[in-house]
Amino acid sequence: MKTTRNTPAKTAILEIFEKSKTALSHTEIQKQLNDVCDRVTIYRILDRLMNDDIIHKISNLDGTVKYAKCNHSHQRVHIHNHAHFSCENCNEITCLENVKPSYIMPHNYKVKEINFTLSGLCPKCLNSDI
Repeated sequence: MKTTRNTPAKTAILEIFEKSKTALSHTEIQKQLNDVCDRVTIYRILDRLMNDDIIHKISNLDGTVKYAKCNHSHQRVHIHNHAHFSCENCNEITCLENVKPSYIMPHNYKVKEINFTLSGLCPKCLNSDI
């Protein structure tokens, strides 16, 4: 197994995820990095962090891909069996760790990934004058 090194770019990206309460797009991450690295390096780091189960990918309802830090406690089998909430006003995506999607699959289907996204207004937008 290849070991990964902590580069300044990887460290900066990890710090961004630690501070963020919502999922972030590549563009949002790039803006916060202040030219620490180029966009291709960001994609490589995001791929590595996903492979290492540090972050997970979320496809928004409009097709935008965002990334969020995983909040798991070193489970033996790492799955992202939770819902996401997409705010229609501010476009933030939030992981809803306590909302577990439920579904029944027909015979002869094998689920490999779940992308369960609810949409509406987040608490911040719901309580503001829209």
